[in-house]
Amino acid sequence: MTEQLAISTLTLQHRIPDDWAADPWAEVRPLIDGVDVLKAVHREAMAHSRRHWTGPAESWPLAVTQEPRKVRIAEPPCTAGCCGALYVTMRREGDRVIWDAWENTNNITAVPPDFWFDAAEYEAELTRAAADRSWEEPMDTVARLLQQTLVDSGWFEQWGCVLTDVSPRREEPDMPEDLTSPEGVDVRFHEVQASGTGARSYEYELFTTHDQPVEEQARQLAARILTGDPRKTAELKEH
Repeated sequence: MTEQLAISTLTLQHRIPDDWAADPWAEVRPLIDGVDVLKAVHREAMAHSRRHWTGPAESWPLAVTQEPRKVRIAEPPCTAGCCGALYVTMRREGDRVIWDAWENTNNITAVPPDFWFDAAEYEAELTRAAADRSWEEPMDTVARLLQQTLVDSGWFEQWGCVLTDVSPRREEPDMPEDLTSPEGVDVRFHEVQASGTGARSYEYELFTTHDQPVEEQARQLAARILTGDPRKTAELKEH
């Protein structure tokens, strides 16, 4: 018989990580009853990136079904294989969501306790967090809008390429101005790899501002890209 636990409250908080170079998007940290339980057992680990909270609800990192699912809920800025990661098994039982069977592959064995959540409140919080844009700075909003425009256009496919990433670019803290790029958006794509050849990769390093509406900035940047063969206007990164 399953031990009855007190019902906890999940709050998802967007946060720009200290080491955002590992992923420039905000991480979505789970607070349980107001406590950052991940930080307590794996201080350096980062929660799921905001980039994974798009698409249908069943694809969100913390989505649950009646079938138990083991989830890597936090990992370090390097890799899970390097410094370990934190895992939890999630499932829904009736009107409850259960997190248990924690596993910490870091060099310490501490793990959070098991948690029960009200399923309706849990799913409502996931929906709220997925729709939350309040954390965005101009480069985040421009990156999101530009990505959607580029994906919908199918532009890169017309030129035998694949869009691989659209992400905000933040100014690096504690770096001299001449050694860091101004904030903006990076767009990366590569050619479709032909048999026996190496795929060439390209990048646009675009700039954003706080003085112009983000929607207009996204339109202008998209227009710059959607004018011709992107392989001729982007920077070739590798051969």
